[in-house]
Amino acid sequence: MSAPTICVPGQRICRLEENHVPGLGTYVRNGFVYSSLAGCVKTNSDSEGSISLSVQTSSKQNVVPSLGSIVTVRITNVNPRFCKCAILNVDGALLPDSFRGMIRREDVRATEKDRVEMYKCFRPGDIVLARVSSLGDTQSYILSTTENELGVVIATSEAGVSMVPISWCEMQCPKTMAKEYRKVAKVRPDSLKYSYKT
Repeated sequence: MSAPTICVPGQRICRLEENHVPGLGTYVRNGFVYSSLAGCVKTNSDSEGSISLSVQTSSKQNVVPSLGSIVTVRITNVNPRFCKCAILNVDGALLPDSFRGMIRREDVRATEKDRVEMYKCFRPGDIVLARVSSLGDTQSYILSTTENELGVVIATSEAGVSMVPISWCEMQCPKTMAKEYRKVAKVRPDSLKYSYKT
């Protein structure tokens, strides 16, 4: 049997013989075994002479932010018009290298956009959940936090302690009890599964 080592969905792998057992990532049609996935063909033989055919996808996938993706970012720089950030995670997948992103003043909140003060929403070092609203230019992705579930999820106070959200626009340091303004995310339980680099 000369099966291809790399295949794409719908590609014919081989003729179905009596000793062939179609496995994961394959299907049978008109006496042939076809691939239902893009990946590598794996063959395993057992003691009875049966050959199991399967298609395994690559465990390392090239994940990039796309329009509508939920991303986890770290704020790196804040100015009155926008803040710059490093995208660390896309839809729950940790990135090997970060991408550059930008949250503009008009993309922070859904209402009262003209009253947004960037430094009262984000600070450098904050971990933020955002949505990719535009692919932007070659420099950075345009991100939005206008939804209630998006915004700051982790922030460190000036005392170096992780702050606790107390309203949609404030977080408090449990050590000094000092309050700081933020665009706080209304975190859903499934949003807590994100991960980021320290």
